[in-house]
Amino acid sequence: MVTHLRDQGHTVMNLDLVPANIDGVWDMTVDLTDAGQVFSAMSGIVGFEDLDAANVPRTFDAVVHFAAVPRIQLRPDPECFRINTASTYNVLEAAVKFGIPKILLASSETTYGVCFAHGEVKPNYVPVDEQHPTVPHDAYAMSKVCNEACGRSFQARSGTDIYALRINNVIEPHEYEELVPQWNSDASCRRRNIFAYIDTRDLSHFVERALATDGLGYQVFNVANEDSSVGMSSAEVIKDFYADVPQRRELGEYETFYSIDKAKEMLGFSPQSRWRNA
Repeated sequence: MVTHLRDQGHTVMNLDLVPANIDGVWDMTVDLTDAGQVFSAMSGIVGFEDLDAANVPRTFDAVVHFAAVPRIQLRPDPECFRINTASTYNVLEAAVKFGIPKILLASSETTYGVCFAHGEVKPNYVPVDEQHPTVPHDAYAMSKVCNEACGRSFQARSGTDIYALRINNVIEPHEYEELVPQWNSDASCRRRNIFAYIDTRDLSHFVERALATDGLGYQVFNVANEDSSVGMSSAEVIKDFYADVPQRRELGEYETFYSIDKAKEMLGFSPQSRWRNA
């Protein structure tokens, strides 16, 4: 995504614990759970050329906050929850106080309570849209639900555009070689992801469209590709996995069960079908 934004002509500063080392992008090592570090990073220069600029420190046009412990079982649950909620609060507070007009933050498919549930939990209905209840079992998804609440609250008091992205299972292009055979042969392996996925290239496209669309206030968007991540048709998936789950509308032959209708309508999001052509 950083590379994509750079290629779109944006000046990008990457705040992370590990440098990305992407040509043309400035890295700064920042612990986002430390509010002082966040405020300093957002109020300083981006690169050495700013030393000769007249309008420094300048205000950033947008913040894309994707930093997090990215799933369960990487850190103890209390640490996962603390890091994800504290970092998001700090980023939101600093961005709002600096008057940055657009904030995108990474929420998750896990908020719907299916992905990391104990045992099998099915959606209340399909396709799963942004109105579906968010009652997760795990610390990671709980942190994301809390982050969404913070985003709504900061937007209410500031008027800043804050969009929370409920990002589905992120897949990089090189992973298809290993994944596609399993996706074709064993649909059950995709049950916890609601049979959906998002290619990094289409996630970058989503960010591009969200940055270009102003005035929506606080919004939550599902982020996925248009097709499901299994070789079975949608009708076959319903028959084998969702026979007892209410179906809100008819689905296309291989349409995603993770509805992106809202993002398509409000942002002009237009993801491609990736893995079937890989």
